[in-house]
Amino acid sequence: MNYWLFKTEPDECSIDDFALAPDTPIVWEGVRNYQARNFLRDEVAAGDQVFIYHSSCKHIGIAGIASVVKSAYPDPSQFDSNSHYFDNKATGQKPRWVAVDLQFVSKLPQLIRLDKLKNVATLVELPLVRKGNRLSVMPVTCAQWQTIMALS
Repeated sequence: MNYWLFKTEPDECSIDDFALAPDTPIVWEGVRNYQARNFLRDEVAAGDQVFIYHSSCKHIGIAGIASVVKSAYPDPSQFDSNSHYFDNKATGQKPRWVAVDLQFVSKLPQLIRLDKLKNVATLVELPLVRKGNRLSVMPVTCAQWQTIMALS
């Protein structure tokens, strides 16, 4: 099992959306960065655990945990001309983007804010706290996962 952090804007998909339908998988679509896509396609697998990180909002930080229940498949939004994530270069034979399905595990008792994460010495190598890292999908080591869980 691997560990991940997925960024989301809570007005698009928040940990509360997961909690409202805890038994219903949510399609994690719309990733349009090649490195993040490659993580989804090549490394994220069913059974992996994911921190849900709220970004581009008033309260930024890790809000909860989801589990990967379906590994990479062609992102349906790339084919939908009405979608913000439509890609006119993607075809059924050559999809460019992938999605995974996530399912609710838990909300954290309180949001773990980015400024708190940045002040933990053992998290200096966590991609999230490194300067210039804007990936929406990033790996988390087992040790980093345990440290973050201890913060919650």
